[in-house]
Amino acid sequence: MTKLQITDTVLRDAHQSLLATRMKTEHMLPICEKLDRVGYWSLEMFGGATFDSMMRFLDENPWERLEKLRAALPNTRLQMLLRAQNVVGYRHYADDVVEAFVHHAAEGGIDVFRIFDALNDIRNMKHAIKCVKNEGAHVQASISYTTSPVHTLEKFVEKSAELAALGADSICIKDMAGLISPEAAYDLVKMLKEDVGLPIQLHSHYTSGMASMAYLKAAEAGVDVVDCAISSLSLATSQPATESIVEALKNTPRDTGLDVALLAEIADYFRDIRGKYTGFEGSLKGVNPQVLRFQIPGGMLSNLDNQLREQGALDKYDEVLKEVPRVRAELG
Repeated sequence: MTKLQITDTVLRDAHQSLLATRMKTEHMLPICEKLDRVGYWSLEMFGGATFDSMMRFLDENPWERLEKLRAALPNTRLQMLLRAQNVVGYRHYADDVVEAFVHHAAEGGIDVFRIFDALNDIRNMKHAIKCVKNEGAHVQASISYTTSPVHTLEKFVEKSAELAALGADSICIKDMAGLISPEAAYDLVKMLKEDVGLPIQLHSHYTSGMASMAYLKAAEAGVDVVDCAISSLSLATSQPATESIVEALKNTPRDTGLDVALLAEIADYFRDIRGKYTGFEGSLKGVNPQVLRFQIPGGMLSNLDNQLREQGALDKYDEVLKEVPRVRAELG
């Protein structure tokens, strides 16, 4: 097997999950020179809730962030999360809007577009995939991982094969709530490698406490890339710590080859930066295995926490979590 590659989410999903997507561009730029030397497969730094948060809360221009980070990270692939026909919003947009957004993002320096639809409805992904292909960028088509009587591993493989037929360059198992077990991770990666034949990336969250174990089993099964976050912005609703995965695989066939001393310097930097955003920290400090029931994505939990706090309703947090699976069941 080849070395395991790592995507670091510190510039997007890590702070979306832990700090309600509030990290400012000015706190990203000073560390970019070191991030650019690591040798990540990619850095996720755009899309998801960042577009909304920058305009709504930070008074920043998202396109300027992309321009500045592209200039500061010349040697590293930049990756974004694209909500397919929803682009970076919360409703479907017209095809020409999707096309224009993808064009500007690719022109601005996005190399990898991770495209997903929360319902795994491939009809909603087709146009976005076509637009990214037209720009010559990397299409990472995602299957949104969840658990239910109808969400079988065979169904995920079937969906992935459909995405491969549309021209996907790689497949992401997008476990946005941190639900995947080590056994399921091993089996699904194995099945995808055998039946789909594309590079496979695994994205998870530490919410349930199983993500690191799932990553190691996925590595055994041949996963190509895993999503991690630098240790000072990892765990809880974020991703497994980059350094921990690197150390766990040292002197094995999947050794990442990354420099832990350099990673330690980056972790120190973000530890100081995190202290500036304590007002946006979510209430989850460890793990909550109950996520296996309420299944709320890690990137939503800190934002939910913050919204309830702003409304003076933080005492309703546990009630909200209990209500979610009831609503899901009623909606089918």
